[in-house]
Amino acid sequence: MTSNEHLRADSLFGLNDKVALVSGGGTGIGLMIAKGLAVNGAIAYIGSRRREVIERAATEFNAQGGASGKLVPVELDVTSKESIQKAVELIGSTHGKLDILVNNAGQVGPTASFLGDPSSPHRLNAETLGTALFNNESFEVQDWSDLFRINLTSIYFITIAFLGLLEKASQVSGPFTASVVNITSISGSTKLAQNHFAYNTSKAAADRMTQILATEFALKDVKVRVNAIAPGLFPSAMVDREGGEFGAEETTKRSGAIVPVPGGRSGKAEEIAGSALYLVSKAGVYTNGQILVVDGSWLAVNPSTR
Repeated sequence: MTSNEHLRADSLFGLNDKVALVSGGGTGIGLMIAKGLAVNGAIAYIGSRRREVIERAATEFNAQGGASGKLVPVELDVTSKESIQKAVELIGSTHGKLDILVNNAGQVGPTASFLGDPSSPHRLNAETLGTALFNNESFEVQDWSDLFRINLTSIYFITIAFLGLLEKASQVSGPFTASVVNITSISGSTKLAQNHFAYNTSKAAADRMTQILATEFALKDVKVRVNAIAPGLFPSAMVDREGGEFGAEETTKRSGAIVPVPGGRSGKAEEIAGSALYLVSKAGVYTNGQILVVDGSWLAVNPSTR
C-alpha cells in the first residue's frame, strides 16, 4: 500500500533545518512572516537598520516558546552593499546556506493627498494639476530615487548577493527548494496612483523584477525560485496600525478602494504568513515566477479607473 505521509501538513509545510532571512523583519508584514517561518521550524534572521527593534522582536518571540525554530536579529541596511555583504558573510559562515530569502523592506514615499480629492483647487485643470505635482515638496527627484533604492534596487542586490548561498541550499535539499519571496503590493497592479505615484510604480517594478529574476535563473540553470506576494491592507507600522486591525469601512478608505473590499477587514498575520509558508516550503517547489495576491478580493472588484 502506498503511503500518503508526503501529503501531511507537517511534511508539506515544515521548515525544520531551514535558514531564512527576512529584511524589514522587525515589524509589520515582515515580522508576521518571520514568526510563521520560525514557528514551523526555521532559523529566521530578521534584518533591519533599527537594531533595538529587531532585538526586542526576537527576544519577545523566543521567550514565548511553542516554536521549533527561532528569530535571530541581524543588522541590515538594504541600501548598503557593505551591510548586505556582512549579512552574507555572517549567515554563510554560520550555516553555509540560505534556504529562504524574503525581501520585505519597503517604504511608502512621496504622497499627494489632493489627487484623491475632487474638490481640491489643484485639480481645477491640467495646468493647476501639473503645477501642483511638479512643485509638491514631497515629490522631489531625490525622494523618488530614495524610494526606488529601498523598494526595488534592494531586491536585486540582496538576491544577487545571497544567490550562492541559496543555490547551496538547493544542492542540499533538492532542485528549486531554495526560495526568494519579494513582498510587493496590490498597489503595483492597480492603475490608480492612490496618491503616491512613486510607491505604486516601484511596486509594479518589483513585480516585474520578480519575474525577470525567476526567468533568468531558470534559463541559466540556477535552481532558485523567485516569487512575490502582493498584499492588500495589513496592519503595520507603515499604515500606523502595528499589531492592530482595520474594520470594513477603514479598510476601504485606507486602501484607496472604490468598491468596498469584499473581505470586510484588513488581513491577518496567519494569512500573510501562510501564503509565504506555501511559497517557501515543499508545497511550493513547483511554483516559480508568480505574483500571489493576498488582498481580500480588493483587485477582484476595484476597477482601475473611476
